[in-house]
Amino acid sequence: QVQLVESGGGLVQAGDSLRLSCATSGRTFYAMGWFRQAPGKEREFVAAITWSTGSTYYGDSVKGRFTISRDNAKNTVYLQMNSLKPEDTAVYYCAAGKGAAGYTYMYYLSYKYDYWGQGTQVTVSS
Repeated sequence: QVQLVESGGGLVQAGDSLRLSCATSGRTFYAMGWFRQAPGKEREFVAAITWSTGSTYYGDSVKGRFTISRDNAKNTVYLQMNSLKPEDTAVYYCAAGKGAAGYTYMYYLSYKYDYWGQGTQVTVSS
């Protein structure tokens, strides 16, 4: 059974940094992504990375502030979040996608991902 386990969320102040981790159950995927959902809003794409080549993709609202990376040996994906803003407050979800078809132009679509973690809360106070 595939499991994605997120960690690293918390309460921080604006301008602070946090690093989220997503550990897989030992299985590798074509790509891993981070999405977030704030109360009353739709789920939003944050960042993604392909497992083999390390190609990265970012949502416009986090470009230049967030960095996604992976550790192949640990089967873990990270999301380094710097210069956090109150509008970054949300539940952050890790997701894993198996299929490569069309990924380069569909990476931001939640249905491209087959497995999801339980989510971790990030709260940024002003």
